Amino acid sequence: MATKPTESITILSLRKLSLGTAEPQVKEPKTFTVEDAVETIGFGRFHIALFLIMGSTGEIMLIAVVSPVIRCEWQLENWQVALVTTMVFFGYMVFSILFGLLADRYGRWKILLISFLWGAYFSLLTSFAPSYIWFIFLRTMVGCGVSGHSQGLIIKTEFLPTKYRGYMLPLSQVFWLAGSLLIIGLASVVIPTIGWRWLIRIASIPGIILITAFKFIPESARFNVSTGNTRAALATLEHIARMNRSVMPEGKLVEPVLEKRGRFADLLDAKYLRTTLQIWVIWLGISFAYYGVILASAELLERDLVCGSKADSEVTVTGGDSGESQSPCYCHMFAPSDYRTMIISTVGEVALNPLNILGINFLGRRLSLSITMGCTALFFLLLNICTSSAGLIGFLFMLRALVAANFNTIYIYTAEVYPTAMRALGMGTSSSLCRIGAMVAPFISQVLMSASILGALCLFSAVCVICAISAFTLPIETKGRALQQIK
Repeated sequence: MATKPTESITILSLRKLSLGTAEPQVKEPKTFTVEDAVETIGFGRFHIALFLIMGSTGEIMLIAVVSPVIRCEWQLENWQVALVTTMVFFGYMVFSILFGLLADRYGRWKILLISFLWGAYFSLLTSFAPSYIWFIFLRTMVGCGVSGHSQGLIIKTEFLPTKYRGYMLPLSQVFWLAGSLLIIGLASVVIPTIGWRWLIRIASIPGIILITAFKFIPESARFNVSTGNTRAALATLEHIARMNRSVMPEGKLVEPVLEKRGRFADLLDAKYLRTTLQIWVIWLGISFAYYGVILASAELLERDLVCGSKADSEVTVTGGDSGESQSPCYCHMFAPSDYRTMIISTVGEVALNPLNILGINFLGRRLSLSITMGCTALFFLLLNICTSSAGLIGFLFMLRALVAANFNTIYIYTAEVYPTAMRALGMGTSSSLCRIGAMVAPFISQVLMSASILGALCLFSAVCVICAISAFTLPIETKGRALQQIK
């Protein structure tokens, strides 16, 4: 019988290999930064409340509507009227740098509160000014206080998530618009009835009310961590998360403590030197154009200089109980139609906001600013055209829209380009130097324009062209970039 062939079987012996006892791995604790927390919490009710509280009124518009009245009451020359605005900006220039240094060292919130208290107090005192000299001094002190208001923009910038900065910061212009329209509307009713002093008193009320809401504004969390006060920063961020009905990132809040803060030399460091110098040129030019067009619009209306229809001449001025007397100054009170024109042109400040927001977010800060500055130069030249009253209103409308867009963009760019250690100083220094342009603007709008409209408007246009070139060649683009904590 044949035997069945047997199959070979391979037996595999599986052994459990012992590679030794593995050492337990220590998990590193999770950490997060303020930037992580701000992005995680997102935009919500806290930010809306912050923007509502931080709204402000228009100081320069108040001067624009009061200027014709004090010109008549104190029989002022052109240069004396221009000097009022110039001195306001002189106070602004001197204290902007000081407040910027102090804000980077002692906190944004403290400086913001001091500036609002200061501005409201001296603004109210202005209504009791017994003479032109006292009026100038008190308005200069108001300018000193208002210079600290830029810290409000710093606080808003440091709490906003990256993707919302380009949308929400331009909308701050709505508050300026509301304040300016309120002042123009009040002026049309108050000045003809109870006088300019009561206009200033009534205009001071919103600032006084705003001070009572300061307890709802927290100190910047970015500033707190930069000084080592992480507990306060964490409490602020948790409060914001609760208000926004959001969550905090997991882990422990960590940030490097910045030993050196608020040093002027850092602005001129090799990394930021070119950016700083170009920003200063742009700020100076934008301020020159912005306040120039506001004062020029009032001057064109007050003197009816369109198409050279009226020239400066001796006119009759009523000097209180002394009856009529001859004065070399020009005295022409605003008519209701003039106030309407100012309202229409002021509304222009938000007319380009949607396009400005799109440009900032899609074209970038630099290209958007260079385009709007170029268009501003063009419309200054168009004001030379002899046109109807409707045409003048249209040109002023577009100019106000463009100069407001310029300011929106440079404010955002300056707040974004510098790190936390020098952000307030960078903003304060820029705001301070730009007041040189604001100080010169009244003499161009209220003095040179009386002699040569063409010369004044061409000068404004040339400055805007220089700013457009500077904006286009800025070395750093901040679109979509997180705020820097350290250099």
